[in-house]
Amino acid sequence: MRNPRDLSKTGKIGAYLVLSFFTAFAFYPILRVLSISLRPGDRLLSKSLAIIPDGATLSNYYALIFDEPFLLWMWNSIIVSAIVTFVGVGLASTAGYAFSRYKFVGRNSAMFGLIATQMFPATMLLLPLFIMLIKLKLYDSYLSLIIAYSATALPFTTWQMKGYYDTIPFSIEEAASIDGSSQFGTFWKIMLPLAAPALVITALFSFMTAWSEYLVAAVLIQDQTLFTLPLGLKMFQSAMETSWGLYSAGAVLVSIPIVALFLYLSRWLISGLTLGSVKG
Repeated sequence: MRNPRDLSKTGKIGAYLVLSFFTAFAFYPILRVLSISLRPGDRLLSKSLAIIPDGATLSNYYALIFDEPFLLWMWNSIIVSAIVTFVGVGLASTAGYAFSRYKFVGRNSAMFGLIATQMFPATMLLLPLFIMLIKLKLYDSYLSLIIAYSATALPFTTWQMKGYYDTIPFSIEEAASIDGSSQFGTFWKIMLPLAAPALVITALFSFMTAWSEYLVAAVLIQDQTLFTLPLGLKMFQSAMETSWGLYSAGAVLVSIPIVALFLYLSRWLISGLTLGSVKG
């Protein structure tokens, strides 16, 4: 009879092999994009499988930063994403707290309405959103993107915050109230610090919603000085020619802030994603 420890070791080895395979499968496209960005000219295809191609050069990155309005696109994306993140965290943290702790008329209908919006793709919201922003004279502006992205992110983030607040015992707030803390003081000084993992998820989701979105921005923004990174990079692709080197270099640079943000916030991500889904 085989030793259970041997079976356990075999299982671990098999699990590591499977995980390694899927990790390599996920990393391969990223490495190919990096390879294309380092190739001289606009070569998309090559017979070589080397990650660092022959004659590797940083000319595409230089041209992207100094000869193209890439920095302007990045600045626009930073402004929009930062404001959307601030709005998303502020509204989701307060709305989630209200849904979690208070019973009021229309609470269940409002919660159902929030989650129901997640069943519809963003493309279905483009026409009414477009008409609304035209009537408000906000079309083709930063504010139009901020409103659209905030409205897209809030349903999920509000439910995320509400679920996390549900995991925090109400007795903590009662104890703070007995000690003389006001309702706002309890929320600000106790609940928000305890909900830090969920706030991180909310901030990250809101930031990513604004940073990498293309379709809504393509409809709402026509002024090239307001182009965000996805809109700007799309300009390298045309019906007759695609600047693959610049396109790939841009894709690499655009991904760096998201990867850095994930690495920095990784210690909060697991608890924020799991604990917030215990109750709902």
